[in-house]
Amino acid sequence: MKVDRIGFAYNPTKEAALELNERAQGWCRERGISHWAVPAGELKGLVRELPGTGALVVLGGDGTFLRAARAVAEVDVPLLGVNLGKVGFLSKVETHGLEGVLAQLVAGDFRIEDRMALHATIHPGGRDEAGETFFALNEIVVARGALARVCRLEVAIGPSHLATFTADGLLVSSPTGSTGYSFSAGGPIVDPTSRNLVVTPIAGYLTAIRSVVVSPRHTVRIRIVDAHDVLMSVDGREDRRLAIGDVVSVCEMGRPIHFIEPSGALPFWDLLRQKSELLPS
Repeated sequence: MKVDRIGFAYNPTKEAALELNERAQGWCRERGISHWAVPAGELKGLVRELPGTGALVVLGGDGTFLRAARAVAEVDVPLLGVNLGKVGFLSKVETHGLEGVLAQLVAGDFRIEDRMALHATIHPGGRDEAGETFFALNEIVVARGALARVCRLEVAIGPSHLATFTADGLLVSSPTGSTGYSFSAGGPIVDPTSRNLVVTPIAGYLTAIRSVVVSPRHTVRIRIVDAHDVLMSVDGREDRRLAIGDVVSVCEMGRPIHFIEPSGALPFWDLLRQKSELLPS
């Protein structure tokens, strides 16, 4: 599949991203390739432009990529990240490879990799009727807010009670998100193309369960048993305050998010080793 219209989502707060955006658009203009650019945080603008677009190229770090992913959850367009951050596990290309990868898109020299995403729903008071719903590419986190007091969270997987955790919080991660907050909290790194939910307590107190990997056919339900101040966070960008008795349910989103894998891109486990070497020891 050759790409004849390219979208660019960029971080408008970084000078390097603005320069890279100009560089990318200049490359397209010189070759007569249809293109457009919108800041990654402008969801409505991205959703308006995405129909008819063959690829959305994200210019920034992982945070910029996660913001742009909200749009392709609504309009199914493949994503490709060009890394401007420090680590960039979600990106397949560094800035020096921009022109080369754009040429690959136009030539159709790439494949599509499916990534599982998450769908979360808040059930006020634990009632069956749904409240707000959310999309997450990396993780849903239920955790204490500003007050330094632990929460008590009752967790069920499908029809089964897993545990009632006394902890700073709990997160449900996708395979893609397993290299992020989930890993920092003690969860495993799983293959990003797998279909699993990773459930991990954050600083759990006297618990034998550190992290579990769950089939995508199950829904994970988190009920707030006791807390002075508790929030739900979506990919580290959207926060919603919760109350005692509220339930957050997390399951697999109905369709995958499509990542672009350019020809010759570093395989995930090699990328993991390479990126890990950049992290402080």
